[in-house]
Amino acid sequence: MSEADPSLEADVFARNCSSRDVLQNATSRWGTLALAALGEGDYRFNALRRRVDGVSERMLSQTLQALERDGMVVRTVLETIPPKVEYSLTPLGRQVASQLTSLIELLESNLPAVLEARERHDAR
Repeated sequence: MSEADPSLEADVFARNCSSRDVLQNATSRWGTLALAALGEGDYRFNALRRRVDGVSERMLSQTLQALERDGMVVRTVLETIPPKVEYSLTPLGRQVASQLTSLIELLESNLPAVLEARERHDAR
């Protein structure tokens, strides 16, 4: 596996920049919700699936794998019988989750204005 060239700068606006994939993984619907939930604390898979209401088992699994690959989530197999798996955030994951949580709070607190704007738009 080759190491990244430190002379290359990330530019999310550049077509072939790898940061676009990372941004997509973190800001997809399920990526954002999984990171925000894990920002509350560690979760086992099924508990996380219940917290992120509406996500399928397959989609949550794919999302967590992508976030783990990007270095935002750690998957830990607990030495129990039967074995259990727990997910937690890395330091990078905590930083990203914090920013996403701020965005979520901003949107939730302004939801009445958003809904009003939608009504005005749809009435045109």
